[in-house]
Amino acid sequence: MATPRVLSIVLAGGEGKRLMPLTRDRAKPAVPFGGIYRLIDFPLSNLVNSGYVQIVVLTQYKSHSLDRHIASNWNLSSLLHQYVAPVPAQQRKGKNWFLGSADAIYQSLNLVDDERPDIVVVVGADHVYRMDFSQMVKQHIDSGADLTVAGIRQPIALADQFGVLETDPARPGFIKRFREKPTDAEGLPDDPHSILASMGNYVFTTQALIDAVLADASKVSSRHDMGGDIVPSFVDKGTAGFYDFKFNDVPGSTERDRAYWRDVGTLDVYYEAHRDLISTVPVFNLYNWRWPLITGRTGQPPAKFTHAEPGRIGHASRSLVSPGVIVSGGTISGSVVSPGAYVHSWAEVSDSVILHDVEIGRHARVNRAILDKSVVVAPGATVGIDQELDRDRGYEVTAGGITVVAKGATVEA
Repeated sequence: MATPRVLSIVLAGGEGKRLMPLTRDRAKPAVPFGGIYRLIDFPLSNLVNSGYVQIVVLTQYKSHSLDRHIASNWNLSSLLHQYVAPVPAQQRKGKNWFLGSADAIYQSLNLVDDERPDIVVVVGADHVYRMDFSQMVKQHIDSGADLTVAGIRQPIALADQFGVLETDPARPGFIKRFREKPTDAEGLPDDPHSILASMGNYVFTTQALIDAVLADASKVSSRHDMGGDIVPSFVDKGTAGFYDFKFNDVPGSTERDRAYWRDVGTLDVYYEAHRDLISTVPVFNLYNWRWPLITGRTGQPPAKFTHAEPGRIGHASRSLVSPGVIVSGGTISGSVVSPGAYVHSWAEVSDSVILHDVEIGRHARVNRAILDKSVVVAPGATVGIDQELDRDRGYEVTAGGITVVAKGATVEA
């Protein structure tokens, strides 16, 4: 076929309960990541870099900051019919809000009717990765499948944490069975110790998607979920293919960060994904200029480091420090620091994630912590040093031992 018309749908209505308190006041896709980005920037960057510039973002839960971020920063060319459009739940099909990811598309079919694409790409909004979706679309068209699911290789021991795509050796490229979190998963024919885990990214032939969500909407017993209901319906018909993320060739990728993908669904994974950014040769490289991660400009001046006296040196090591940060005689190590943060003299920040406009007072110590926007750490106070004290003060302490302080809180000495 000629170059297909592609509409991209980003599912961004998730509540993100497991990321509380970071999602107390914002949708999960609006959670800051990597200093200057938000999680939504990763799928949007991938789609635009892939050449897909008709994009709708389906929102629902506490979407104000997400809508504002998209409206302020993702302005494509209307002259060339390019757009990133946030679309809230509108109760077009009844008095219900979105009942699930499949229902979100069902209630938004007017967007598909308006665009009349040949192909619909459906992606999640809260994963950290790089991917060229045009390669997946090409395979989808060449295979003749109605649906293609992106899969990433994971150790078979982790199968009970994912939706697993079991492949069919008799039908290369097609899914034999799709199972949610199986405890007896089958390994891949070419790698018995690995499984293909669904990445939550899908390519549909348009009419097949329309037919599937219409049929699903009429099923009272359905959860109206893309992974739980829509994908199995295509597998049962034998028309569901898979795309192995291992073979996605992103320009500028290295062997170390090739096929990197993180579902930052929990606070511990969110923290560890930040750790992947800061090593000398990072596990996920933000500095790939051939496949840039796009976001808005901060509008802030460069980071500043002041004082160079014995015991009072403003410096950072093994860290990402964003524009607008002032390190005034404090030290930062192994951390990611977001715009507008201020680290005062003799303060120590180590192995932490510091979000926007945080202020850390003199002689304060922050270790293995996530501090949300506008947190103030009083002079001499500690966070992440004594976990029992942190719990007594009402802060979240994760299973991995990370202390999380909610937006706007003041940590007293």
